[in-house]
Amino acid sequence: MTDGTGPLPPGASQDTPVFVISIAAELSGLHAQTLRSYDRLGLVSPGRSPGGGRRYSARDIALLREVQRLSQEEGVNLAGVKRIIELEQLVDDLKERVAQLHEELAAAHAATEQAMMQGGYRRGDLVPVDRGAQVVVWQPRQPRRKPEK
Repeated sequence: MTDGTGPLPPGASQDTPVFVISIAAELSGLHAQTLRSYDRLGLVSPGRSPGGGRRYSARDIALLREVQRLSQEEGVNLAGVKRIIELEQLVDDLKERVAQLHEELAAAHAATEQAMMQGGYRRGDLVPVDRGAQVVVWQPRQPRRKPEK
């Protein structure tokens, strides 16, 4: 798998921190000191080796390129770039949560269909109703009170 960074080592994914800072700088087209600044600002947070050295993943390299593009081509300041990155991460997280909720809803619908087919409802259970159907709620009449004199 590649991301313009060349082939990754066997067993490595886009998120595996494999590149030392000098290689990451070369691959991203930035100076190593710029990468250190971006790390301090929280724009790109690489992994760390056991000795504390920075290790960048292919995804980090792509993010470094995006930071550079936003700041140089679009004129966004670094605080704005950081906010854009945070919002994009939030959108990704929300998309993932929506997908989870869709799966839970599909499972609930399947369980409801199963229960309906087996007639497994008890008194007091909520029963799904066809949206096209009309529902009438029956209420027993209250006994009339005699007027007070």
